[in-house]
Amino acid sequence: MQATITLEYPNQKTAQAVAKAISPDNLKTPHGLQIQTHKENNKVLTEITYEGKLSTFTATIDDLLFCASTAEKTLKTIKQI
Repeated sequence: MQATITLEYPNQKTAQAVAKAISPDNLKTPHGLQIQTHKENNKVLTEITYEGKLSTFTATIDDLLFCASTAEKTLKTIKQI
């Protein structure tokens, strides 16, 4: 199974911050799971490849989106301070 998650932001600085926030997840993955995140201009692209259960694959995507959402909320809070 493969998926590419594309998140678009208003500027490159925000995209870079989100990419850095979710990239540490790239290091620890179950056997057969590959995750690569990178920034292209104002977009964060995450490519996920997995050879295993669909439930693990969808949980990985859910976790990625949760982490990105948390990073976005944190950036929004910081901008308000």
